[in-house]
Amino acid sequence: MVTGTNKAKLVQHILDLQEKLEQLEQALRPIIPKDWLSVDLTMPQLKVMLTLSKEGPARMSDLASNLGVTLATATGIVDRLVEKGYLTRESFPGDRRVVMCRLSKEGEEFMNRLWQSGRTQVERILEVMTPDQLRYVARGTEIFIEAARKLQQDSDQQDKVTLP
Repeated sequence: MVTGTNKAKLVQHILDLQEKLEQLEQALRPIIPKDWLSVDLTMPQLKVMLTLSKEGPARMSDLASNLGVTLATATGIVDRLVEKGYLTRESFPGDRRVVMCRLSKEGEEFMNRLWQSGRTQVERILEVMTPDQLRYVARGTEIFIEAARKLQQDSDQQDKVTLP
């Protein structure tokens, strides 16, 4: 454990700890939720499902942009998800050229099962910790989220800078 206030050493220690995440992943492998292992989706399909689950309905063009793929590729991904019953696709009222994609009821239920099974696994891990350990984890998580938000805000501000 690193003690003291040398920021560079602390940062390096945290980065070294991240390498131990592989060990954590191996330790957790036997308890990975079965729902996660039975997912019959490609990574791009899962990304679309995650995006729509978190952000709600989206235009096909926005999904393509978020995935970094062409509109034709995004259309193919969405087509397969529609065939599986996870998505619906409809024309935007007033402009039939705009296609809106959203999770179907089955897609929402699928994503809810995935989120819940992951949450259950985290809860099982937290239950074996002492109250003091839980306080450390809670505070560390809060600090990490605050730093990530600050970084995002800084990034958003840089994106808004215009050249003269």
